[in-house]
Amino acid sequence: MDYFVVPHGGTLVDLLVDADRAEALKTESRDFPSLTLSQRQLCDLELLMNGAFSPLTGFMGRADYESVVDDLRLADGTLWPIPIVLDVPEKFAEKLETGQKIALRDGEGFMPAVLTVGDIWRPDKAREAEKVYSTTSDRHPGVRYLDECVHPVYISGRIEGIQAPVHYDFESLWDSPEELRALFRKMGWRRVVAFQTSKPMHRLQRDITLQAAKDIGGHILLHPTVGMTKPGDLHYYARVHCYQAIRQHFPHNLAMLSLLPLAMRMAGPREALWHAIVSQNYGCSHMIVGPRHAYPPATVPAGAGSPANNDSPHIFYPDYAAHDLLAEHAGDLHIEILPQEAMRYVPSRDRFMPVSKIEAQGL
Repeated sequence: MDYFVVPHGGTLVDLLVDADRAEALKTESRDFPSLTLSQRQLCDLELLMNGAFSPLTGFMGRADYESVVDDLRLADGTLWPIPIVLDVPEKFAEKLETGQKIALRDGEGFMPAVLTVGDIWRPDKAREAEKVYSTTSDRHPGVRYLDECVHPVYISGRIEGIQAPVHYDFESLWDSPEELRALFRKMGWRRVVAFQTSKPMHRLQRDITLQAAKDIGGHILLHPTVGMTKPGDLHYYARVHCYQAIRQHFPHNLAMLSLLPLAMRMAGPREALWHAIVSQNYGCSHMIVGPRHAYPPATVPAGAGSPANNDSPHIFYPDYAAHDLLAEHAGDLHIEILPQEAMRYVPSRDRFMPVSKIEAQGL
């Protein structure tokens, strides 16, 4: 019996080559042009290599990119809501040719992978912002990053992974999809609910995850994002200590903590759909989604010439829009979404309650 949901696209991708091929690429790379990746690009590369972004086998080509931006699907029709592209400086792109190999490096010069160049093109970033983020306002941090940090040329290409990035902190908390699936199998966890967050957990969230596990008769994967997260988020090193502390307040053997090196885009509904695909690839059968999952932060610094007021996240996406988009595409997913209603503290009851019940009871 297969314990787990099917990976998105049917097969869990693994882009790491064998030892002989890795050594050959290291030798050949002396003649390759090198590209030093940004933090976001390194996060994307790691999740491409380990299969978290299955069925992708590299950075998207132009046809896939255009289809994802317009229709939330790859060119072959597979559901995928967020462009995963490799942006490069114009001067670097001028020297590239299709079929050429590039050494992809981190800031210290380590080469985790080699890319074989496919498409080379200049995207319409304003169109990408409008489609993916539903706005071109630079008050949205995802749009601001696209405008200010993303290079003007995109290249696609097949990835040959040489070695997965090494994380020297919290070494026991980094797991690939294959490793997590193996752990679930070893422990007999057939039904697992994912809880993704970029903030410290508080008691209400603990109670929500416990109730979700009870409802499905399963277990909990605490899967916080520790790549690029929202502006103003607590540094991930401190957050991980918070997660480790609250983990002790779950029943024994009910919850597992694993870190997710995902670079958030804060694309609201599209990002919630993306997170669901990633959780499915990690082997989770269910995922908790709140009313503002992956929305921009409540206070966004105003850009030049922009008014500084009205910066709450609902100016970009209505509450529960993520729930609606996930429900619309439920037929393409093998993970079940557990939508959560907004909660408020009721002093007279000394507990949190769903907003709908508060309003219905006039509290």
